[in-house]
Amino acid sequence: MEFTTSLLRGKLIRRYKRFLADIELPDGETVIAHCPNTGAMTGCAEPGFTVYLSESDNPKRKLRYTWELAQDFDGNFIGINTHMANKLVAEALNNKTLTQFNQVEAVKREVTPPGSKSRFDFQLSMANELHYMEVKSVTLARNRIGYFPDAVTARGTRHCKELSELVQQGIPATLAFCVQHTGIHEVRIAQDIDPLYALAVKEARQHGVKVVAFGCLINQQKLEINQTLPVNL
Repeated sequence: MEFTTSLLRGKLIRRYKRFLADIELPDGETVIAHCPNTGAMTGCAEPGFTVYLSESDNPKRKLRYTWELAQDFDGNFIGINTHMANKLVAEALNNKTLTQFNQVEAVKREVTPPGSKSRFDFQLSMANELHYMEVKSVTLARNRIGYFPDAVTARGTRHCKELSELVQQGIPATLAFCVQHTGIHEVRIAQDIDPLYALAVKEARQHGVKVVAFGCLINQQKLEINQTLPVNL
């Protein structure tokens, strides 16, 4: 997925009020950018990080700039927009670049299975059956290991339980972690942050839910899923 316009480089001064970030541009000007991430962003928003902004010419927008990428002090790129995870997975599914899902015949977004209370990110038609997938964005890194979640997620726990229920009904289901951090080489569950979610993921896999992780190529020009990463539960 390529950026439609060239990104502007800057330096992060601070992120605040969840949706706002002060950015210093190379000419010394300070601008306010929209931050498309409501999460904790632990390790992703340190003052002094290099950041990359997209610029909009839409006069109806309150903020001209959107914070797209961060680059930490080790040079790792981080995708800031959590909504990008679903777009990246959709692109990979449609392009059949995911080995486990290269037999997918059709992809639908935001579908609620019969009898379920939750909408899942994808309904896949493959091998004459329906397959449901929920995607989570991973950016929390500790010693080159990615962890999810970065905050307590009752919604994520509910999703795991409902994926388990689908599998027990004979309907295939997958929990997919999209890793938007080039310094992450393995994914684990952050049990110290949300033990209930960690338990729900383990039980889901025991019931037959597939748990997978996809790594991304990230730079100033594009983001794209380019590899499968191990998941250690």
